Parts: sequence; structure tokens; C-alpha cells
Amino acid sequence: MIGAAVGAVELISRYKDEPDNALNSWPAVFYLLINALASAGALGLIRVFNWDFGVSEAGAAGWTQVILAGFGAMAILRASLFTVKVGAESVPIGPSRFLEALLIAVDQGVDRKRAQGRSAVVSKVMRDISFEKAYLALPSYCLALMQNLPQAEQEQFARKINLIRNAKMSPRIKSLLLGLALMNVVGEGVLKAAVEHLGEDLKPASPNPSPARRSDARPPHA
Repeated sequence: MIGAAVGAVELISRYKDEPDNALNSWPAVFYLLINALASAGALGLIRVFNWDFGVSEAGAAGWTQVILAGFGAMAILRASLFTVKVGAESVPIGPSRFLEALLIAVDQGVDRKRAQGRSAVVSKVMRDISFEKAYLALPSYCLALMQNLPQAEQEQFARKINLIRNAKMSPRIKSLLLGLALMNVVGEGVLKAAVEHLGEDLKPASPNPSPARRSDARPPHA
């Protein structure tokens, strides 16, 4: 259980906007299974060799074995035995490389699963939204709604929005990219609520109606 819980926390932390989707894919299930089996295997070894870690009371000894097996297995799985220099990069060699490969597979699986739905959602939410009106107001409002968003993450988001603003692309595409960037940080629900609440303040100004033309027709003479 400890191994599966640690693995679940890792996956959820990678997809804070939609944590449920992080666990609902086959690569994610396999990742949780590997962590759970590692903990179970460590517990089995501890009990085979009857390691009680100096705890004499039976119940306390059992819990001690479970806790140490779970966290010990997680530490071993995330350890690197040595580091190999590949060009300018240092590559760790050990069980951690296997877990990293699994996490990459999880990322790809979750991304493929979410991509189509996210495209439809952001296209609907950001429809008729002016990028020039929204790129300051909408992120400011969304981030203000999130009380515990780290400052470093906010600064990284601000840099991303600045890149979108300066990019040479149509305003419509910029609006979609703005919506996707916000969804990654605050989630779909917060983005929808923010766009709904700000409403007309984010939409392009309506063109002024042209004054009615005066009729050139003269009234008939009596």
C-alpha cells in the first residue's frame, strides 16, 4: 500500500490541474503496480529473515516491518548506483532510470488521452475572447483565485504568456494558447468560471453601428 500511495502522489503532482486523469491510464496503473510489488517484495524478504528491528511487541513489530519495507523499497527504486557522463550531461544509472522511463510512458499516455478533450474545451471556452483584452485580465483573475500557487510557478507562467504575446500568429491562436496555458496551471473548472465571470470584459469591442442614412427621397408635393 505504501508503494502504491507514493507512486500515486508522484503522478498526481505531475498533473495538478486534472489529477484523476493521471491515474486513469494503463502506463499509470503499471507504474503503481511496480511500486506496490516492490514494497510487497521488500516486506516478504523482511519476514522471511524475521527482521524485527529491535521491536519485541508483535503488533508494533508488524507495523514497523510494513513501514520500513514500503519506504525502503521506494528509496531503492529511486536510487542511482553510479553516474555516467554523456557529453555535457550526467546520466544516473540504476533503478531510477527504469522509473523515469515509466514516468515518460505515463506522461505520453495521459497526454494522448487528454489532448482531444482539451482541444474541444479550450476552443469552446476561449471562443470570442480577445487575446489583447484577456492576456492580462484573465491570468490575473485565475491566479488570484488560486490561493496556494507557488511564486516560481506564477513567474514561469508569466514568461510563457509573454512569449505567446510576442509570437507572430493570429489573435485566435494566441487566445487558444492562453487558454491551454491557464488550464495547465489552474485546471479546466477555474478557467471556465473565470471566463464566465469576466464575460464581456474579455470580448472584442462591438463595432459602432453606422448612422442611419438619410433618405434622399423628397416628400411628394401636395
